[in-house]
Amino acid sequence: MKRLTFVLIAFGLSFQPLTLFSQEYDLVILNGRVMDPETNLDAVRNVGITGGKIVAVTEEPIQGETTIDATNHVVAPGFVDTHNHNVLTPFGRKLALRDGITTQLELEAGVMPVGKWYESMEGKSQINFGATASILGARETVFNPRFKSVNGATINDLQSAEQTGSDMQWSSRVANEDEINQILELIEEGLKQGALGVGHVPGYMSESVTAQECYGAQVLAAKYGRFVSMHGRFSSQQPPVTGILAIEEQLGAVAAEGGGLIVCHMTAQTLGLTSQALRLIDSAHDRGHAVIAEIYGYTYGSTIVAADYLRPDNYQNNMGRTYSDIINLETMEPLTKETYEQLVETAPSTKVTFENATKADLYLALAHPTTIIGSDAFTYLLKEDGSVAEAWDTPYDAVNGHPRAAGTHARILRLVREENLMPLMLAISKMTYMPARFLQENGVPQMAYKGRIQAGADADITIFDPDTVKDEATPAAAGLPSSGIPYVIVSGTVVVEDSKVLKDVSPGQPVRLPVQQ
Repeated sequence: MKRLTFVLIAFGLSFQPLTLFSQEYDLVILNGRVMDPETNLDAVRNVGITGGKIVAVTEEPIQGETTIDATNHVVAPGFVDTHNHNVLTPFGRKLALRDGITTQLELEAGVMPVGKWYESMEGKSQINFGATASILGARETVFNPRFKSVNGATINDLQSAEQTGSDMQWSSRVANEDEINQILELIEEGLKQGALGVGHVPGYMSESVTAQECYGAQVLAAKYGRFVSMHGRFSSQQPPVTGILAIEEQLGAVAAEGGGLIVCHMTAQTLGLTSQALRLIDSAHDRGHAVIAEIYGYTYGSTIVAADYLRPDNYQNNMGRTYSDIINLETMEPLTKETYEQLVETAPSTKVTFENATKADLYLALAHPTTIIGSDAFTYLLKEDGSVAEAWDTPYDAVNGHPRAAGTHARILRLVREENLMPLMLAISKMTYMPARFLQENGVPQMAYKGRIQAGADADITIFDPDTVKDEATPAAAGLPSSGIPYVIVSGTVVVEDSKVLKDVSPGQPVRLPVQQ
């Protein structure tokens, strides 16, 4: 096989022939600033990779079949995104790779049926993938006999209502005792099919999902030694329905039953109460409860227009916002009272962005030493017809959406450089080691080999230039990929080369628990 080296040039790295050295490793990365958050190693080292694993991290000269010269670049663990709704679309995976993500997880909304979702991805993904069992999907299945999932991807199925028969009963119907039992039975079956935990979004069904379902989710998570990933019931900074109360609801079940808890995009729910919420979570963790807060790097989120928390009585009264703070992603126009009411009535799944937390509260949570980063990447819409952007070769400028699906991780690294948001090592840890360790400690042993640059770890690696890395995506150009991340390696295979995603390379592996009969 031809031997190659990647040589640093002004704005990237490029291939050059290498003929002098014998082959010792499949791939070597030379002269990079290796940053390993678990051991706090921050030094120039050479990395040797064989068989999809890191074999050596050394100061000694090494050779390999393929060589990357990473001079003046950081060699970091591949980014682990715990909150990504774009796992199933090739275009979404492509953008994730350009943002340095090597493991893309659908933990908040989850999937249903779990086995079907994993099978639809097997051998086809450029990126590692995994998911939870979805209470939303279970409710849809129990309430709607016409519902037929395409591939188990809850978010995608909702967007394909004509094909799946989804009718939004999951968000508005209160389950009776028999239905609650059926819902929880489906969740348990999903856990037996290898789901990483339970995906739970009471914030989309705040007046319909029962306390029994919330508690039952935690009981099952504890039974199987896993976790609940939760979008809290309330997005509010006003009593009685504050975002803190939403955390306390599930945290009470954690205290009583056990199991882990990820509080998703916390600032979007706690808003001006974010500092108190951080103290609550840290205190619970210090007392032995497995809970962690996840934050995305924007003051505005993305959702469907019929989301409970966007109703005027909540969005305007409890969140302090107004109709014009909501943007229709199909038209990129701000809503009015009339257009909001019309969409809720006629097209409730319409995608929108909405302002939530202040910059001060967001930055406080991002830099807090115990929080992790999750993108909450949502699927994109084609500008020409409003359909979901799925195809791998979709032009980057042909879509509307939230820029977080393209730029979250590079954005954090840019804020570290430009605004001294936090130390670089802490930022990398929040995107790699910390989420991997939480999942490892809450039922996902595969994650013990991710989020680290150490001998024996999976060779999932992101190489970036700390002086230039940045998010390029904006509200007006939401699909532009991040820059300054020239190489991304998944399972020992180069997938992003010179800031280009290689099309016919699919080394992504499932992150999944063993299937139980």
